[in-house]
Amino acid sequence: MFTGIVEEMGTITRIQRSGQGYELTIQAKTALEETRLGDSIAVNGTCLTVTKLTPDTFTVGLAPETRQRTNLAHLKEGQPVNLERSLTPTTRLGGHFVQGHIDGVGIVTGFRPDQDALWVTVQAPPDLMRTIVPKGFIALDGVSLTVVDVFDDRFTVTLVAYTQQHITLPNQQVGYRVNIEVDILGKYVEKLISQRLDQPGKLSLEFLAQHGYK
Repeated sequence: MFTGIVEEMGTITRIQRSGQGYELTIQAKTALEETRLGDSIAVNGTCLTVTKLTPDTFTVGLAPETRQRTNLAHLKEGQPVNLERSLTPTTRLGGHFVQGHIDGVGIVTGFRPDQDALWVTVQAPPDLMRTIVPKGFIALDGVSLTVVDVFDDRFTVTLVAYTQQHITLPNQQVGYRVNIEVDILGKYVEKLISQRLDQPGKLSLEFLAQHGYK
């Protein structure tokens, strides 16, 4: 579990084939503090397991499913990535609960400066748009953000000046593929509603009473 507050931007130093998948080696500093083999680190919002450590790098494995579902397959050596270590019981929750499980990839369709802020428009697949709401939480490349506007196939967020300086998104171009994790609450609500529509009449006072709701 993560908070969506990026701790630092690391740098990809090596991408190599490993069995049926790939290994990704990343140079970092803050993300290495107290990190041990087997720990989880979010790389562009993707929860990955540390498999190797050196004084200034860590290595994670990328399974075929991870490469297919995220933007990590498009990374190149020398490219910066957002990093966040998994939270602890004493971590301050400055963002929102982020699982590190990417729901899909969106396409950045626009950047618009607004004084010292930056508006970003992202086009997303229909199955994700169903769970994205104005003023709701969303994680883009692991960054906890608040949704501003929602349209049929896209949504907008704004980045304040401080955030722009500490994440990778402002340095990308239109057409960039960004990892999206929607708010977990939205996924649960969407699941419950879809089940209710598939089984009309199941939710009733009698049903609730039988399951302990009195």
